[in-house]
Amino acid sequence: MVADALIQHPVVTHYLRYIATTVGRDKVLRTIQYFSRFYAWYLYRTNNPTSAIQPWTTVKNQFGLTRKILRIGKFVEHIRAASELYDAAMKNGSGDKITQYLQTIRQIGYAGYMVFDTMTVLDAMGVKKYESAKRLQATAYRFWFTGLIASALAGIYTLYQLSQVTKQIDEKDAEGKMEKVKIAKQRKAANIQLTSDLCDMTVPSTALGYANFDEGFIGLAGTLSSLLGVQGVWAKTG
Repeated sequence: MVADALIQHPVVTHYLRYIATTVGRDKVLRTIQYFSRFYAWYLYRTNNPTSAIQPWTTVKNQFGLTRKILRIGKFVEHIRAASELYDAAMKNGSGDKITQYLQTIRQIGYAGYMVFDTMTVLDAMGVKKYESAKRLQATAYRFWFTGLIASALAGIYTLYQLSQVTKQIDEKDAEGKMEKVKIAKQRKAANIQLTSDLCDMTVPSTALGYANFDEGFIGLAGTLSSLLGVQGVWAKTG
């Protein structure tokens, strides 16, 4: 009876819905990958032996490769999203199109990242090594960085818009109070996405030489953005 009660518990049901999604599993793998990246750096900096560091480095590399394989073909999703956003912006004859355009660039950036990242899969797996793999990966990082910049700018612009709308709300009536609650939720979502984007920027910016973050900082930043992703998917599957 106790076992049946545990298996049928709402949390277990929620977990099954979460783990059934590809993006949910990816966020968990990503969290482990980036935490391993941080912890391997931490062990190295605290003068631990190679035997203690190597397992965490292996986890980081293997989970990174697993996620790379799972991303194969995912670029189609982002191309479609970019097309839909662009069409929506074109059909919207009046009003603000800045966010839609920025989100379109974001999706194009992510699609380009997925395409060029996929081209390095065979090299990463060791099936077929080729000299152009590093160049292809660098191009992938440039697309990812572009997408992240566009996403961050869209987030900043959204927060600015929300702040302007908040100033015009009359909190004395019920409708104004409801609108303020709605804006607070939108602001929270925008802040979470902006934080995630800024954390993720540490990876391509360092790989491309635009910044010089160490492995520990990148690992912590990646872990934070991954946990935010886990939280977001968990909420959507509730």
